Amino acid sequence: MELRQLRYFIEVAEREHFTEAAEHLHVAQSAISLQISKLEAELGITLFERTGRNIKLTPIGKTFLVHTKKAIKAIDYAKEKVDEYLDPEKGTIKIGYPTSLANHLLPTVISAFKANHPNVSYHLRQGSYALLLESVKSGDIDLAFLGPVPSNDPDLYTDILFSEGISLLVPTNHPLSDKKSASLSDLRTDDFVLFPKGYVLHDIAVEACKKAGFKPNITAEGEDMDAIKGLVSAGIGVSLLPDGTFYDRESRLTTKISIASPEVKRTVGIITPKNRELAPTEKVFYEFVKQFFSRLDKFQ
Repeated sequence: MELRQLRYFIEVAEREHFTEAAEHLHVAQSAISLQISKLEAELGITLFERTGRNIKLTPIGKTFLVHTKKAIKAIDYAKEKVDEYLDPEKGTIKIGYPTSLANHLLPTVISAFKANHPNVSYHLRQGSYALLLESVKSGDIDLAFLGPVPSNDPDLYTDILFSEGISLLVPTNHPLSDKKSASLSDLRTDDFVLFPKGYVLHDIAVEACKKAGFKPNITAEGEDMDAIKGLVSAGIGVSLLPDGTFYDRESRLTTKISIASPEVKRTVGIITPKNRELAPTEKVFYEFVKQFFSRLDKFQ
């Protein structure tokens, strides 16, 4: 059984067409047919049902496809890591991040790192809090930025980079819009625009309101920062957002107000897996991030 045969098999299986697979792989159709036949002979099974010019996987072929794709993925990943050990400056880093860190933190860090390591490549993946945790544990991504940083997770190493405040975002016609700060309890009768349940920023906002002595009346939900800010600017309600999301200037239709009480903060940091060692390129990035924020902290 050869890697070439397995790659040919996957291509044909996903396209269900020998000619299209051959064109995509830039090889003769006869070469693919021959290798598939050899693979079937070695396995002692029929992988495809052939009806005229059409083909489809047999039941055992479908099972073989699932495991073959996993095996090829593992082999490609291993080869990628070998290449990184040979030259860490040309590796690829798979980085996860939530929407709340997308507009300032991530571009700032990547830009600074690229200045010193121009040949490193990136695969960036935005996701929910729970998805990023699971993706780092499973190996789908190498590391992730998160806020707040999880505590006591047995499968993860965590590093807190900094803490940031949570502020109010209100429409400019709101009675408190001319205030620099306000108590959260002053908004107990307001409608709120928040992330849906299951999002960590939803939990932070609801818990803050609970500390202020009330349950927020959530009238609208959005799954990204632009949606939340847009709904607030339309006068649908008020929201609580991390200070890092205000680096892009607020709309002239909204106003940011600091929360005087209760104090609402979150930690922001980076998570890495305990079940596998970071590859050289990943280690270089990981150490850079910690030093980058350490230097920033000294000058604040």
